[in-house]
Amino acid sequence: MAQRLVTANAVATEAQWIGGIVPHAGWVCSGAIAGEVIGTLAQRRERAPDVVVVFGAVHTPVAIEQAVLATFDRWLVPGGMSVVPADLSVSVRESSRLFVVDDHFHQREHAVEVELPLIRSVWPESKLLPIEVPLMSDAAQVGERTAKVVQSAGLSAVYLASSDLTHYGPAYHFTPLGVGMDGLKWAKENDRRLLKVITEGFDAQQVVPEVRERMNACGGGAIAAMLAACQLSGARQAKVLRHANSYEVLCAAHPQRPDNAVGYAAVVVG
Repeated sequence: MAQRLVTANAVATEAQWIGGIVPHAGWVCSGAIAGEVIGTLAQRRERAPDVVVVFGAVHTPVAIEQAVLATFDRWLVPGGMSVVPADLSVSVRESSRLFVVDDHFHQREHAVEVELPLIRSVWPESKLLPIEVPLMSDAAQVGERTAKVVQSAGLSAVYLASSDLTHYGPAYHFTPLGVGMDGLKWAKENDRRLLKVITEGFDAQQVVPEVRERMNACGGGAIAAMLAACQLSGARQAKVLRHANSYEVLCAAHPQRPDNAVGYAAVVVG
């Protein structure tokens, strides 16, 4: 069931968490895990961040090798609006050729959208900067460049990577160990490989190669960008708060066939 991985020097009571990984499935499957990340970040801060940067997985089936911003000035959220800081978005875009603006990649993308009500519930006044990051070789540089622009603007920030982990089973056309419990156990171990890169290695540059080789995240570029942004902002460690999958979560409510599962992890960085 849920498991916890912690770096040797990770002490939750001392860390100033400034970022994390949040899953983005339907809330019935991953909402509690995403909420644990955002709630933990909020508890460790004295004040709300000026901006929450959400590096999102790219589900739009179009090949792209740049991080994608949008022209939208706000996102509609149940109970209100999440405002996008237009000046910051323009500064990020103009800072590097790593970025482009293309609304198409944001219009039907759930990776950012799923997180917005959770973010707004704890930081209703914070602004939002969504950046879609494909599994690109320069994903870590996307995070570094974003953090530099945020710092130059004199803003405080939280950096989130919206990503699920291994998608296993016939529904995802990925069954290296066949269908059944042996396959789902392998999928969780596949997740753990990536979580060790993040926690033990704490190496943003190794995230994309790991995901390309093992297919253990849908948002490998987003994770690399988040980790690099946090590192540039002073982070020195990462901690896994919870690691589960959709099969386990759904079985807690009703028996399920052990055929398909998506991995989820609650990870904080600081």
